[in-house]
Amino acid sequence: MKKTTITLSYDEEKLNALRLYIDQKNTQIESELESALDVLYQKHMPSGVREYIDMRSGTFSAPAPKARRSKSVFSAVGTSETEVKE
Repeated sequence: MKKTTITLSYDEEKLNALRLYIDQKNTQIESELESALDVLYQKHMPSGVREYIDMRSGTFSAPAPKARRSKSVFSAVGTSETEVKE
């Protein structure tokens, strides 16, 4: 998928402090910001649109089929004949 660049303003002193601590964890601000954007995308983008974009980019994997539920022995009017207790 094609990447784009985002530019934003942030307090320089806070950014320098953040870089200092993130560097100690052997990571980069850019990767942390990318992860945060992915969370925002998942939160706000409807699932149908996400699936469409994934299909266009070739990263779509169909969700696993849901497990079938077994039918209950209870009917709308009570228990079945095999469940009636004397």
